[in-house]
Amino acid sequence: MATNKNYPKSFSHIGITVPNIKQAVNFYSEVMGWYIIMEPALVKKNKETAIGQMCIDVFGDDWDTFEIAHLSTSDGIGIELFSFPQGIKEAPEFNPFHTGLFHFCIQDPNIEALIDEIVSYGGKQRMPIRAYHPNEKPFKMCYVEDPFGIVFEIYTHSYELTYSSRSLF
Repeated sequence: MATNKNYPKSFSHIGITVPNIKQAVNFYSEVMGWYIIMEPALVKKNKETAIGQMCIDVFGDDWDTFEIAHLSTSDGIGIELFSFPQGIKEAPEFNPFHTGLFHFCIQDPNIEALIDEIVSYGGKQRMPIRAYHPNEKPFKMCYVEDPFGIVFEIYTHSYELTYSSRSLF
């Protein structure tokens, strides 16, 4: 049991599996503006290297190679992209009622322009843009999909401002 007082942990990165690593790097760097930290690279199953052994520990033995790339948001959150040659190339059915991660959220004050760009790159707008506090605050949100069917949310304002301004419920 920890003896130190609990404190909020920071978010480091999220891993996303995509069907085509080069297209995903292009989308996320051009549309989201995320920095490319490491261009796509091939990882081979190899017990003799630290990365090879780590990947065997994580993915098991049922793989030979995969591609990986690393990007970063403006606030330093890492985006780790994976592409496995033997993987299913379609996004799973969207079902927020099942246990597990069902979306991540990014923030952009120009939500309309970002949605237009997402759609122009082959993504989808899943719902109308909605206001959290109509006629009071300019806080908006919308769920979208990237070109690979990965669902995420867009906020115009920070999480703290959106939920601390007044009750939504």
